Amino acid sequence: MCNTGQMKVFEALKWASSYLKEHGREEHAGELLLRHALGATRSEMLMKLREDMSDNSFKLFEKNITLHGEGIPIQYLIGYEEFYGRTFEVNEEVLIPRPETEELVYNMLERINVLYGNETVDMIDIGTGSGAIAITMKLENPALQVTATDLFEESLQVAKKNAKRNGAEPIDFVHGDLFEPFFETGRKFDVILSNPPYIPDKDAAEMSEVVVGHEPHRALFAGIDGLDIYKRICAQLPFVLRDKGIIGFEVGMGQSEAVSKLLLNTFPAAKVDVVYDINKKDRMVFAEVGF
Repeated sequence: MCNTGQMKVFEALKWASSYLKEHGREEHAGELLLRHALGATRSEMLMKLREDMSDNSFKLFEKNITLHGEGIPIQYLIGYEEFYGRTFEVNEEVLIPRPETEELVYNMLERINVLYGNETVDMIDIGTGSGAIAITMKLENPALQVTATDLFEESLQVAKKNAKRNGAEPIDFVHGDLFEPFFETGRKFDVILSNPPYIPDKDAAEMSEVVVGHEPHRALFAGIDGLDIYKRICAQLPFVLRDKGIIGFEVGMGQSEAVSKLLLNTFPAAKVDVVYDINKKDRMVFAEVGF
């Protein structure tokens, strides 16, 4: 802990950077947590650098720096993450949205625009978590009829709050395991999107404590090869995809070939594309069926 008396903002930031470096964390986290403690934008924080921190602000800042040093993700400490230019509430019931998932959303929006134009499109997001994918799709293309499912009610509650917070209504949030809620009704969809758990169980030993120790394992790990959920989804796709439709998956690096084969085994005539992310990793697999 840091005994300050009255500490100036720049001194608090310097202390935090040193503390985080000693504990193997990214130093830039100090700035994010400082801005949170001050309730300030970056430019406002920079203007306050020579000002004294209030006791309450410093106590919150010191507490969060210490907790992050212990491995708790910044996003869980401040309670939100930015995604596609919007703010999403996050807690330990949901995976923290990643920048690469923004690319999944962008690519699917482009495909819908090209293949469907002004047609009405029913879309489903499987395993919605924070709701980032479903909500962003709805806000970027308000004509979409969006459904989002999750196996865990606690995750759905976070997603519903985020939909309301961002004005993305109506979205139909459904509690259930993958497509099972729709089998009895026979409901089908034009567009199916999912960023499922895809990390092989064995990889946990090599991953950061910030991720493994705090983000929900149910949203991270998927069996020996990380393909368990893709296999289950692909087995159910023929019952829920319309005659003409698009499927989009986020995948782990090196999984695109296996996921492509799963899709082609399900829909032999499909046009399957692997799309690389900004870091040149095979991050997305799309299948266009019936076009």
